[in-house]
Amino acid sequence: MKRLSNSSSPSTAYNFSPAEIMTIEAAEDLLIRDCMRGQGMEWNVVPLPAGEDIEPQNRRRYGVVEPEIGRLFGYHTPSDRPSVAQYNAARDDRMKQLSPAARRAAYGDPAEDADGCSQRAREILSKDTQNIDASLFNSLIGQTFDESRRDGDVGVAFHAWSACMREKGFHYPDPLAAVTDERWMSAGSPSRLEIMAAETDVWCKEKTDLVPIWAAAEKRIQQDAIRAHAAYFRALAINKDQQLEASRRVLARATQLEDGAGIGGQHE
Repeated sequence: MKRLSNSSSPSTAYNFSPAEIMTIEAAEDLLIRDCMRGQGMEWNVVPLPAGEDIEPQNRRRYGVVEPEIGRLFGYHTPSDRPSVAQYNAARDDRMKQLSPAARRAAYGDPAEDADGCSQRAREILSKDTQNIDASLFNSLIGQTFDESRRDGDVGVAFHAWSACMREKGFHYPDPLAAVTDERWMSAGSPSRLEIMAAETDVWCKEKTDLVPIWAAAEKRIQQDAIRAHAAYFRALAINKDQQLEASRRVLARATQLEDGAGIGGQHE
């Protein structure tokens, strides 16, 4: 299945993508394993999924934009690709199989105010980073997204998209109204009507150039917000780079120690 490429929104430079989050998780896994072994316990390292299977960043920011996704899933969230599903299932199984002692070693004991190996791993990977309020980032990005919806050019594109949808019998003021239609949200699987709506939605977005118009407006508004909070965003970028670099060093060192075995391989 063809996947949409990552968004070029300015905010993506300051936020972790799904693939980057998994890179950090992989490094944490290895650090937790070493810490647990120091206490005489085992920790199964979960292999990372295939890179091409990992969800693109901001994939549904402007609603459904991929024809095949609309055809298969309507407005429902697409199923995880096999290797991602296996990754998530393996992490869940590992959690369920931990003994009480191993759970305390891994995650600490709140009753004793004791940190576990997972907390120590996070501290190692964020050792030289600043303590930054992530809620400000989320607030700013939410505000800029809302502002982009009120942009004049975007409003014209919404009107054209809505007229296109109406020609096919679907009545929505904008794409987010289509995504959040209660008929779709309350259904366990997409109905034929939902599939038709999603396919029409994608077609009308392409016909009206809605996505590039909307993305351009949001990019401009985000850039203004980044300039207005320049020091904050510089600190975010530095923190992101430092955590990723620390994670990659852990992964590279593990690969060398294990004679070229994959980063998710079990250490014998």
